[in-house]
Amino acid sequence: MAAIIKRTINGQTYLYESSSYRDEEGRPRSRQIIIAKLDPATGTPIYNQEYIERMDSQGTSIEIPKTEKSYTESAILKSVIKRYGAFYLFRQIGEQIGLIRIMNETLPYCWQQVFNIACYLIATGNPIAYCSDWIEETEALPCKGMSASAITELFKTITDSERTNFYQRWAILRSEREYLALDITSVSSYSELIQYVEWGYNRDKEDLPQINLCLLMGEESGLPAFQAIYSGSIRDVSTLKTTLKLAAPALPLDKIMAVMDKGFCSVANVNAMLNDCQSLRFLIAAPFTLKLAKELVECEKQTIDTISNTILIGEDVIRGVCRECSWNKKQKIYAHIYYNPSKGVAIKESLYANIASILEIHKRHPKKAVNSGKYLKYLKIEPPNEARPEYRVSVRDNAVKEALAHSGWLVTLSNHIEDPTKAIFIYRSKDVVEKGFQAMKTQLDLRRLRVHSDIGMQNKVFVCFIALIIRCRIHRTMLENGLYMKMTMTKLILTLEKLKVQYISGNRILFPLTKEQKQIFDAFGIAYPQ
Repeated sequence: MAAIIKRTINGQTYLYESSSYRDEEGRPRSRQIIIAKLDPATGTPIYNQEYIERMDSQGTSIEIPKTEKSYTESAILKSVIKRYGAFYLFRQIGEQIGLIRIMNETLPYCWQQVFNIACYLIATGNPIAYCSDWIEETEALPCKGMSASAITELFKTITDSERTNFYQRWAILRSEREYLALDITSVSSYSELIQYVEWGYNRDKEDLPQINLCLLMGEESGLPAFQAIYSGSIRDVSTLKTTLKLAAPALPLDKIMAVMDKGFCSVANVNAMLNDCQSLRFLIAAPFTLKLAKELVECEKQTIDTISNTILIGEDVIRGVCRECSWNKKQKIYAHIYYNPSKGVAIKESLYANIASILEIHKRHPKKAVNSGKYLKYLKIEPPNEARPEYRVSVRDNAVKEALAHSGWLVTLSNHIEDPTKAIFIYRSKDVVEKGFQAMKTQLDLRRLRVHSDIGMQNKVFVCFIALIIRCRIHRTMLENGLYMKMTMTKLILTLEKLKVQYISGNRILFPLTKEQKQIFDAFGIAYPQ
């Protein structure tokens, strides 16, 4: 790190920038460069133009007194450079999709601060506590201080009713007739002061208590539509009905088609959707713990593999049929049965190879094999006895057969989709919500809560939801316009952050746009900044 030192020569005092380094032989050396001289009358520094330009390029503000020879006596030149391009994109997206308007209406006293924090999370993915430095170096929305303590106080002021109002207003705006994928994830915490943090099934396999976060995302727009928070001990199958009730004021059930994974499939949940939420359209994968799913696969094993049942989806070639079934002997339901031959063979070959390698290990290290429980799942290993001096090993054929019974098979249930091709395309699009969770955890500082109060937790998740909206819009636009062929999202943000503005004596100067920056704004349909 460079140090600034003073040195007087022939009665004139100079400022030097001194930096240490090692020469080619590893010996310590120092390099000193004159950067300014002190005015003999006032003692204020008069900086070299080269130093001023270097500090400007680094975004450092320097106050430069103007001398009698070149400036008026009282004028002071202050130069500040700030990042601008990425925030400009975030704000324009917020305007395009109506997000900023709803934030302004539901959070009139603090929406600028909340939006700035959300943009910081998108741009950096760093903990919210470090937000102030980014805000100071970025031409963001004007707002109060954004220190860690100020953000903590801000999170204490946003109420449940304000968040609920935002969620419902936003959901109404996003209520295009599109499918909504629903899923749940865990967010771990070390805090013992948050009432929602409880022990339960942790989806990240962490030995920590957690909250459960349920998210509804549109499969057409790729944008989050609604979210709800539950205690960490509540299982997936208990959240569906409550989430739908919470979303109902903003998202009428006839505008929702819930696309859900196996974790939500239970007799109770399917009954609730068929009886209590009759206008709700749903598509849900059935686990093979469900008797109906097992029976359907057994019925189709001998007949499904035909050309007429073949479905092309992406690079996969699968077989699929639809069967109308009776649910609880009262209601009609459509079951879609799919078989992926390539996946089934791959699973079989992998299991066979694994068992073969276990046999080899047994031959070389029989005692090690006996002591490892995972080997005993597929092998029967008998130790030596009086009649037989060596180990005896045989394959547990029933265990292997059971493991492969449903490999490559998938069963989905729906109350309105009859076409198996349509159903599998809709179900495969469900990964939009999984990608949303991944983005919140890895890119938006939600891997850990890092808060110690219920209201702080609620509002941190709230800000992450707003950040996720903008990030998902960026992702969808990059996907549709082929930008991922040229850059990652991180590269896109870094490219735009090179676009800066400079303030000199109150005048605002925008740096010229590069060709790449213009291409990005064109892809988003956003006018170039002025």
